[in-house]
Amino acid sequence: MVMSVSLARTGILLLGMAAAACTPLRAHQGYIVDVDLVNSVQPGVDNRQSVQQTLGRPTFASQFGAQDWYYVARDTRNLAFQKPKPNAQITLKLTFDQAGNVTSITRTGLEQVASLSPSGKETPTLGKKRGIFEDLFGNIGTVGAAGARADGTGGGRDTP
Repeated sequence: MVMSVSLARTGILLLGMAAAACTPLRAHQGYIVDVDLVNSVQPGVDNRQSVQQTLGRPTFASQFGAQDWYYVARDTRNLAFQKPKPNAQITLKLTFDQAGNVTSITRTGLEQVASLSPSGKETPTLGKKRGIFEDLFGNIGTVGAAGARADGTGGGRDTP
C-alpha cells in the first residue's frame, strides 16, 4: 500500500514537471505603451521637451540626418529552451523639425521585424582549411629559439 502511494506521488510529480516544461514563457522588452499618453502627443503641438515629459526618454534616437526618436516595445513567447519569437511589436517613430517640434508620428508593428538566418555554425574565412591534427600538431618543428636561422648560426644581439 505504501509503495503504491509513493509511485502515485512520483508519477504526479513527473507529470507536473513535464507539464511545466511545456508552459509557454512570455516576456516584454522595451517601452511600456500607454495608449492614452501616446495618443496625446500631437504633431505641430508638442516639442522634444513635452514629448519627453509625456512619454519619457526614447528607446533610441537617430544619430545621423533627421533627429528622430524611437519608442520600441516587443512581446515574445517561447517554449522551454527554444529561441524566443516575437508575437507583438510596436514601434513609434517621432520626427522633429530643426526647432524641435514634432512633425510626424509613425506607428509600425510586427511587419518590421526582420528574420535573419546565419549561414551554418561557423564563420567562413579565407585561407587554408586546417584539420584538428594540423591545429594540434602543426607547430611541431616550426617553433625555435627567437631569431634562430635555418643555418644554425644563432642570431643573438651581437649577430645581425
